[in-house]
Amino acid sequence: MPLKTSHCNSCLFKTICDQTIGKEDFDDLYRSTTFQIFRKGEIILRQHMKMSNLVFLHTGIVKFCYNNYGKDIILTIDKAPTLLGLANYLNNNVNFFSIIAIEDCEGCMIDEDVFQRILTNNPSFALQALNSFTNMFRQSMQSFISLSYNQVQGRIANILVFLSKHIYESSIFHLPLTRKEIAQFAGCSTENVINTLRKFDHDGIIRINGKEIEILDEKGLQLVCRMG
Repeated sequence: MPLKTSHCNSCLFKTICDQTIGKEDFDDLYRSTTFQIFRKGEIILRQHMKMSNLVFLHTGIVKFCYNNYGKDIILTIDKAPTLLGLANYLNNNVNFFSIIAIEDCEGCMIDEDVFQRILTNNPSFALQALNSFTNMFRQSMQSFISLSYNQVQGRIANILVFLSKHIYESSIFHLPLTRKEIAQFAGCSTENVINTLRKFDHDGIIRINGKEIEILDEKGLQLVCRMG
């Protein structure tokens, strides 16, 4: 029997299930699901490993990482609530990339075989799952496109805007990434990140206080995104 948590009554995944699958299928899914806490830095799904579970993330922020010949690249960042692992259905159920907790997270491990059976037998449920995957893929592609056409300052500005608007929905946020991780996301050196953040702070575009970032001049930052 899975560990029950306070998330169960307000769980978005349960709401979707209630709308698209029958009680018998949901009970089967529920019995095969276990609650788990993922600590900061913990690998939730590991690249190249055979997938046995999907994860519905209740709380926290994760990064999607691809290791290419020993070099780590951050593809995108996502926050709860979200379903992790759907992309692997297109990769023979082998994790194409790693998903790693940026901060302490809570989620439910969903048995892949049970999920696959319910997905096959319930077109409405399959459509909801496809929509979830499509949103993640679109977000990842938008990040890649916006970063690939920018110089270093533009890439870092795009990351700050992305974190502000899509992850924290606030102009003030606690930066979840190290300078090295920002470099892996932006495709530049750690020194580039340090110098660029220092310049943005000096120019009054942002304010840096330890790990806290405040965007002071959103129009200025957006201009760097477009021109950088």
